[in-house]
Amino acid sequence: MTPSAQKPEPEGRVADAVRGNWVDRLAPEATRPYLRLSRADRPIGTWLLLLPCWWGLALAAAVDGWRPADLWIAAGCALGAWLMRGAGCTWNDITDREFDASVARTRSRPIPSGQVTVRQAVVWMVAQTVLAG
Repeated sequence: MTPSAQKPEPEGRVADAVRGNWVDRLAPEATRPYLRLSRADRPIGTWLLLLPCWWGLALAAAVDGWRPADLWIAAGCALGAWLMRGAGCTWNDITDREFDASVARTRSRPIPSGQVTVRQAVVWMVAQTVLAG
C-alpha cells in the first residue's frame, strides 16, 4: 500500500465513490456526509428494493386494471425504497466503523473520517426509518 492510499480523500469525498457524483456536485455541503452515509450517489441498492415493488404493482394491475391511486403507491414505494436503502447503508457504516477506519478504500467514509459522529449517524438512520414508515 502506498502512503497516498492511506490518506483520506480531500474535501470530505469518499474514496470508493464515483468522482463528480451528484452528491459532491449539487448537495449542500452540510448534507453531504448524511447523503454519503445513505449512499445516495449509488442508486443500485434502491433499484434492487424498488423493482420488486413495482413488479407487484404491475401484476396487480394486470388483474384489476390501473387505478389513479396506483401512481401514489408507486411513488410511495420509490420513496420508501430510497429511505430504507439509506437506513440500511447507514446501519452498515455504524456497525463497520472500526473496520472501515482500517481499510484505505473506506476510511474516508463519514464516520471513520470524523465528518459524522456515531450518534449523528444513529439519529439519521432513525429519521430515515421513521420517514419510510
